[in-house]
Amino acid sequence: MRLISILSLRAHLGSLALLLGLLVSPVTAQAEPLRVAQSPDYQPLVFRHEGKVVGIEPDNAREVAAILGRPLEIIEMPMTEFIPALESGRVDVVMSGFSITPERQAVVDFADPFLRIGQMAIILVDNAARFAQPRALYRPGVRIGVEPRTTGESYVLDQFPQATILNFDDPAGAFAALRAGVADVYIHDAPTSWGLAANTRENQDLLSLYRPLTSEALAWAVRKGNTRLQGQLNAALDKLRANGRLQAIQNYWIPVTVQVR
Repeated sequence: MRLISILSLRAHLGSLALLLGLLVSPVTAQAEPLRVAQSPDYQPLVFRHEGKVVGIEPDNAREVAAILGRPLEIIEMPMTEFIPALESGRVDVVMSGFSITPERQAVVDFADPFLRIGQMAIILVDNAARFAQPRALYRPGVRIGVEPRTTGESYVLDQFPQATILNFDDPAGAFAALRAGVADVYIHDAPTSWGLAANTRENQDLLSLYRPLTSEALAWAVRKGNTRLQGQLNAALDKLRANGRLQAIQNYWIPVTVQVR
């Protein structure tokens, strides 16, 4: 009789411990943070405003982290550090308006694209008549500004062999060159052109031609072979599409409607 009571007591204690574990574990268990690499210099994808990092990608990151049930940790770094940071395990994912290219696909894995953009040409308003026809960009000696190590630079090097190519580290430097008459055209991703529409007073002397010169896909990148996180990102992306949040975020930050075919 005593043996049965002891066994019964142990069984009850075991059940109680299991129940307490189920009750406590969701509260005490701390999920690993989702470490997201971003470079806040790419309006409206990700940029700094009034001391905060804002834009499409920070909003995307918050939504994805919530779906995955993980706290969000944004790690700022230059774009040139994205791939090394993934390879070393310093970050889990790049969410910073990262274009899919064959060179990048060789060393990292991408989730499905969340946005399609293209390269666009920006000129001075005073030069609108000069570049009214698309073929005007291809005239020998046209001075075209690009950002080094970007898809825009690759496109210009391939498509404008007779142009004089000028390198600028960021759009601000290129805009100054356009205003000083040092450059004729600046070719950069569509978000840079969208940014002009968002800052009409500051950039009212600049004009985007809004004719996409290329079609590029933006996607989130993970370390090569990290199929688990890649699958989770794709599932989160499907959910954001289905519930309308992905489009709502883009509508909030993109001030113009541009179709890239």
